[in-house]
Amino acid sequence: MPEVKNEEVEKRKDTREDNQRESPRDPEADRPERKQSFFQQHPAARWVFLLVLIIVIVGGIFVWRYESVRETTDDAEIDGHLAPISARVGGIVTAVNVDDNQQVAAGFVLVQLDPKDYQVALERAEADLQDAIASQHGAETSVPITTQSTGGSLDAARANVAASRKDVDAATARIAEAQADYDKLSKDLERAKMLVQKDEISKQQYDAAVAAEEAAKATVAAAEANLAAAQSHVTQAIAQVQTAATAPQQVLVSRTRVGGAIAQVALKQAAVDQAKLNLDYTSVRAPANGVVSNKTVEVGQVVSPGQPLAALIDLDDVWVTANYKEDQLRKMKIGQKVKIHIDAFDKDYDGHVDSFAGASGARFSLLPPENATGNYVKVVQRLPVKIVFEKGQDPQHMLRPGLSVVPTVLTDSK
Repeated sequence: MPEVKNEEVEKRKDTREDNQRESPRDPEADRPERKQSFFQQHPAARWVFLLVLIIVIVGGIFVWRYESVRETTDDAEIDGHLAPISARVGGIVTAVNVDDNQQVAAGFVLVQLDPKDYQVALERAEADLQDAIASQHGAETSVPITTQSTGGSLDAARANVAASRKDVDAATARIAEAQADYDKLSKDLERAKMLVQKDEISKQQYDAAVAAEEAAKATVAAAEANLAAAQSHVTQAIAQVQTAATAPQQVLVSRTRVGGAIAQVALKQAAVDQAKLNLDYTSVRAPANGVVSNKTVEVGQVVSPGQPLAALIDLDDVWVTANYKEDQLRKMKIGQKVKIHIDAFDKDYDGHVDSFAGASGARFSLLPPENATGNYVKVVQRLPVKIVFEKGQDPQHMLRPGLSVVPTVLTDSK
């Protein structure tokens, strides 16, 4: 093969020399040949390159516009309400109706405590309530009786005062009458004394005048005694009027007793209501739909009020807490649409921005950073953003708090 190639080269050289002898020498032919560029050798490549350049530019613009309205972070997880289940009253556990990771409905009885002590307390409270109600009825009945009796007593006392004063007037008149008789008989006695000394009248007439004068004197004394008695009756009647005049106060006292009885009824009713609540609290119920976890209660255990028994995760209300960098928040607004990728299911969900935290995550840490040395180093902070799932996307309640997600906020959606 090399020998064949050498022969061909020699033939070409001979042919070139013959041509040079036969034709005059061309100075342009002596110059070296210029090497053609790639585009000169391939004219169609220019259009291909231009087309590729346009595609790259358009694609770059499209990618830039696509990425410029999307903010993504992988520092995010699903959050939810973890409600601690605890007893509100103490007692012995008689039944545990739930296991760990069991899904329950709102109102389901999770734990049952012994209700006997609370049933007895309720019966006692109800008996006290009935006693208070009876006392209230008695107090209410005494009010009209007191009102009527005190009103009649006042009228009678006033009438008695009037009658007693009339008796005083009558006694005063009888004293005047008796005093007049006594004065007359006393003068008659003096005249009779003078006459008996002159023997103008008999001794018997004189004795009769003396007896009449003494009788008149006794009559005056009796009339004065009657007057004193009548005056005492007036004083007594006035006292009775004053006593009867306290009728409004007596009625007020009766009504006050009614108010106290009503207050006692309300107090006993509150005790009954509390006893009913305590009896109902012996059944520890689920406050919402969810999954029970971290169960720590067993049958026969003595629990006290406030003691944790389990935890309930409400799967009907879950959201995403995404920690975005502070320079990613420029275009974010409440209500913007969000695409949420769930790593566990490799599935996307729809949501929207609900709210922004009041401070960065560093401020809520156990030991917030503090630049006390003066050697400041800027660190990009992250702000928790709450993202809410759209309704109806998780009927099987597969979204669980703690799962990792990758949310992408569409900043041009609102």
